[in-house]
Amino acid sequence: MTAMIPAAAWGYQISSYPGTGGIWLRRAAVPHTGVVMPDDTDSANGPTSGSASSEAQRRTELGAFLRLRRERTTPEDAGISRGTRRRTPGLRREEVAQLSGVGVAWYTWLEQGRRINPSVQVLDAIARTLRLDRTERDHLYRLADIPGVPLDVSATQPQPPEHQTILDALIPLPATIVTARYDVLAFNDAYAALDPGLALLPAADRNVLWHLFTAEEHLQPLVEWEREVSFMVAQLRAESGRRLGDPHWTGFIRQFSETNGRFAEIWARHEVASSVTRRKSFWTVDGDEISVIATGFAMASTPDTKMWIYTPDDARSQRLLGLLVGRYQELGPAELLRRGARTGGAGRSSAH
Repeated sequence: MTAMIPAAAWGYQISSYPGTGGIWLRRAAVPHTGVVMPDDTDSANGPTSGSASSEAQRRTELGAFLRLRRERTTPEDAGISRGTRRRTPGLRREEVAQLSGVGVAWYTWLEQGRRINPSVQVLDAIARTLRLDRTERDHLYRLADIPGVPLDVSATQPQPPEHQTILDALIPLPATIVTARYDVLAFNDAYAALDPGLALLPAADRNVLWHLFTAEEHLQPLVEWEREVSFMVAQLRAESGRRLGDPHWTGFIRQFSETNGRFAEIWARHEVASSVTRRKSFWTVDGDEISVIATGFAMASTPDTKMWIYTPDDARSQRLLGLLVGRYQELGPAELLRRGARTGGAGRSSAH
């Protein structure tokens, strides 16, 4: 029996497919075939016309992008049999839908530019089916109007060798490459000399913020711990606002808040800050203080990452840093820590 949509102005229909948003339907006394006509008409109950033109253009671009990538993906790429009666140059819509775990009608509406709101999880599944690379996947998220792009860069992924070459060439200046979430992707010996405790961690556990909140007192590198971590959490809050709904970020924040009460307390302040050049001071393993200027540079080759370079702020800091780097390269992080006092000054803030 054919379903009928009763006549009225506008209605909002919740999708029956997990992970997908609702769609706006124009109600009319016509059979409901699963095809929803696009609309740019102003209405008190439906989509407004203020941004209708740009939104319609975005949906059109999204549909064209998906269609062309679907046609580019061969059945063999997707691990299915080509068959003898196939006329489409790539995958069929129903094949993409099945492989991605969404409804055929829903995927058809997405490709046709209908008013639907795909979730991050659904777009991830479609991206995997269509074998999109990182740049293509990021483009898909922007066309789908997702507030933030999932961050898949991690310290466990191999970094281009030229990144390490650049970092090593900067010695004796400490330098590191970190993500917007403070995951450490690479660093040089001078940076490790400033924070040997971080260098001792497994690559997958090297997150600067996590390290600062959880490390034992003798491994804490910052002189003004409270000031610096509060600023870093404010930066994290600003970055997370650009990635609302991103499970990679929400999961990270939730786990951090549940396991560290001090972080949860600072996070609850809802303070935000931008990434700026900043003076900061480090304790050496011997309890001396090194003052540096931290300058961040965006990495065009790796989205959501920055290279931070630390320049000594005075002649004394420059001399101490040079000696410290030489000792690190001779002894390594564990022995450097063992031989050093790492007690800091009398006014040192506690991280716990």
